[in-house]
Amino acid sequence: MAYERPKRMMTTDVCVPLTALPENMRAAREDAANAGITAPILGHLGDGNFHMVLLIDPENAEQVQRAEDVNRRVVERAIASGGSCTGEHGVGMGKREYLRIEHGEALNVMHSIKNALDPLGLMNPGKVLPDQHT
Repeated sequence: MAYERPKRMMTTDVCVPLTALPENMRAAREDAANAGITAPILGHLGDGNFHMVLLIDPENAEQVQRAEDVNRRVVERAIASGGSCTGEHGVGMGKREYLRIEHGEALNVMHSIKNALDPLGLMNPGKVLPDQHT
C-alpha cells in the first residue's frame, strides 16, 4: 500500500445573495475539480454562506498556488454576485486583498475610523484592513 502525504486544509468562505447561491456553489465545485483539488463544500445555506475546504499538500508549491487560484475565483465571483469576500469567519489576513474590490472608496472611511480609534496602531496591527496604499 502506498503512503499518501498528509494533507492540510486551506479553508475559505464567502457569502452571496440566496439567488446567486446555487450558481456560485456549482462554479466553486467546478473550479476545484478543474484544479485537481479535493474540496468539500458545506455551509449554512439559509444565509447564503458557504465554505470550501481545499485539501492540499503544503509542501507542493504548485498545488498551493492552484488552491489559492481557486480561492481567488470563488471570492471574486461572490463579490461580482453582490456578495461578500467572507461570511462568518471575518477578514483577518487572508481576505484583506479583496476589501478594495468589495468596498472601493469606502475603505478610506474604514481607515479613517481605525486611525481615529487606534492612532498608535496597537489593535490587531496588520490585520483586517489592507495597507492604505493598496
